[in-house]
Amino acid sequence: MKKGIIIVGSSNSSGTTQKIASFIGARTNFQIIDLKTKTIGEFDYEFKNRNDDFLPLIRQIVEGYQTIVFATPVYWYAMSGTMKIFFDRLSDCLKTEKETGRKLRGMEMAVVCCGCDQKLKDGFYMPFIETAKYLGMTYLADMYCVEENGLPLINEAEVNVFLKAIEDGYSVVSR
Repeated sequence: MKKGIIIVGSSNSSGTTQKIASFIGARTNFQIIDLKTKTIGEFDYEFKNRNDDFLPLIRQIVEGYQTIVFATPVYWYAMSGTMKIFFDRLSDCLKTEKETGRKLRGMEMAVVCCGCDQKLKDGFYMPFIETAKYLGMTYLADMYCVEENGLPLINEAEVNVFLKAIEDGYSVVSR
């Protein structure tokens, strides 16, 4: 299987999102990075945060992996603030770290998210899909897990489709 990484952007390092990330990680052998363990400041136009953990992390990702799985809880119908800051910082790769940014082209992206609603609201995946398009990445798959009593409800058929898309490197998204 190809090398991949799971980026977890949750406020709870032992919550439902971490549990589904660990489940996916065990099935794929993908390394898991918890953004909560990193110091990543918000994007600013003066690049005052260039010495935080973002640039070393994104360099590690583009140099060592083919597939990125973003794992986020659904907070107020959107990705977590932690994940949003990471996505905003991708702008560094377009401004001051262009060489790193170019290496995102051709990489693959997938998303797994957890929330309390029985059905995910339309439009949730749009920032991920459009970011992948903009950066020249292949958007492979996404999966929503409903949280119940602190655990993700896992639909084995959905997991298998998600994992097969990641393994085979083809998109199963028809949006």
